[in-house]
Amino acid sequence: MSDNNLLSPNSAPHSDVEDIKRRSDYLRGTLTESMKDRITGSISEDDNRLMKFHGSYMQDDRDLRNERNKQKLEPAYQFMVRVRAAGGVVTPEQWLMMDRIAHKYANGTIRLTTRQSFQLHGVIKWNMKSLIQEVNKELLSTLAACGDVNRNVMCNPNPYQSEVHEQVYEWAKTISNHLDPRTRAYHEIWLDEEKVVDSRDGEEQEPIYGPVYLPRKFKIGIAVPPSNDVDVFSQDLGFIAIHENGKLLGFNVAVGGGMGMTHGDPKTYPQLARVIGFITPEQAVDLAEKTVMIQRDYGDRSVRKHARFKYTIDDRGIEWFVEELEKRLGWKLQEARPYRFDHNGDRYGWVKGSNNKWHFTLFIQNGRVKDEDGYRLMTGLREIAKVHTGDFRLTGNQNLIIGNVSSQKKKKIEQLIEAYGLTDGAAYSALRRNSMACVALPTCGLAMAESERYLPTLLDKLELILDEAGLRDDEIVIRMTGCPNGCARPALAELSFIGKAPGKYNMYLGGGFSGNRLNKLYRENIGEAEILGELRPIFNRYAKERLEGEHFGDFCIRAEYVKAVHSGLDFHA
Repeated sequence: MSDNNLLSPNSAPHSDVEDIKRRSDYLRGTLTESMKDRITGSISEDDNRLMKFHGSYMQDDRDLRNERNKQKLEPAYQFMVRVRAAGGVVTPEQWLMMDRIAHKYANGTIRLTTRQSFQLHGVIKWNMKSLIQEVNKELLSTLAACGDVNRNVMCNPNPYQSEVHEQVYEWAKTISNHLDPRTRAYHEIWLDEEKVVDSRDGEEQEPIYGPVYLPRKFKIGIAVPPSNDVDVFSQDLGFIAIHENGKLLGFNVAVGGGMGMTHGDPKTYPQLARVIGFITPEQAVDLAEKTVMIQRDYGDRSVRKHARFKYTIDDRGIEWFVEELEKRLGWKLQEARPYRFDHNGDRYGWVKGSNNKWHFTLFIQNGRVKDEDGYRLMTGLREIAKVHTGDFRLTGNQNLIIGNVSSQKKKKIEQLIEAYGLTDGAAYSALRRNSMACVALPTCGLAMAESERYLPTLLDKLELILDEAGLRDDEIVIRMTGCPNGCARPALAELSFIGKAPGKYNMYLGGGFSGNRLNKLYRENIGEAEILGELRPIFNRYAKERLEGEHFGDFCIRAEYVKAVHSGLDFHA
């Protein structure tokens, strides 16, 4: 890759992050020295940028900032560590490892993410290396869980059509492995491997990414219709499995999705991926590689807010992208095949797969696995993992499937589920079962408002309104984030709240129930009383006036609360 690739497409100077990456010697930087520095619990900002590629963000506990400042202490620095597994499938042994290191090195909880990964919070600098080594010992990794590379490849974990799902999972793993960074920096810094060659001698270390990697993160997901639980249209690159009679025929390809935006900046917006054609399964890896390389070469390296793949495509047009892609591939895409999505949520409880194994989908509110008074979720899952011989599958909705349970083991696991009161969410409203929230405060440095800690409280109050309207069992997709970066994919929800300031949110309506339409701003900068006041008449009217089978997001558009948004270019209109 030439130095020209360090310029944005409009020839503006590249950002400081591009400089940090180029100087880093393929993601090494001075991380080794920073992690050994006993004077501070932090690392330098340059090294923190590189740390993301290794699967971690430095944060501090914002709840403690003022008190520590009064005591003239540095902030309570800690690290969030993300552990990835393609498709979110892990063994019982790997689950037990995550449980163990959560208590040994982190804050004693595990968080299941919206990208089917694990997050650990509260890890101090001195424990980072030991934690990463224990993760890798159990054949998981933190490499490329964050940073300007391809992230975890998502795929549909529901096993009710398990032959196709098994094939899709294998392709997710193959694509993920193919797009892993090739630098040995991770293995040298964390796993004590010897540095074999001088990485400065050439670019062979990163044949896909080159020395400066991508302009921003890149996300891939594979959906298996009729379920869109990976929100395939939110992905930079989405694959929609086309299957007949239990056989995977190939994938429709969708490109240019993304959720992040910035408050007050109309040049930033969420976007839906657009379907451009059909490929065979064997063509998926080649297409993924060439798509990533196009973003490498044409993505904006000047303005990071404008650096995602969606802007690369929107600036040049979808026709330009298809032409560039087919030129690099040396073959043409076929015409897209018919498909249909019914929903983008999870289906809870027991289901028997076509492999005659049983699978139990467990509702985990906002993905947080911990023990609380009266609900020993973490202990229950630990005890299940000790006897389970199948797998655990993290869903794209922050829930967990206890998968591939044999008929012989099913009774024992049922007993443990009952003993620890683990739930499929049946006692909760359908709104809560279709809810997601990002972490937000106190650890996320970008958060403007609460999310994970507040959404359950708001749902308590919304459920009272739903009960009044007779809507408790009606599925409505609701999501909340503490900032507009979109980590819980709020722009696709039928009802969503994006943090604007402490206790204040922008409220959006009208997303598609199956994740195929963006929502639109309805009220700006409102607090809890206003939220409840706005939603009560809308819910009541929905209960009385909806058409048969009409979802809440569709009703909000028909009732003219908001306009339908099928492209991010119309999101702010």
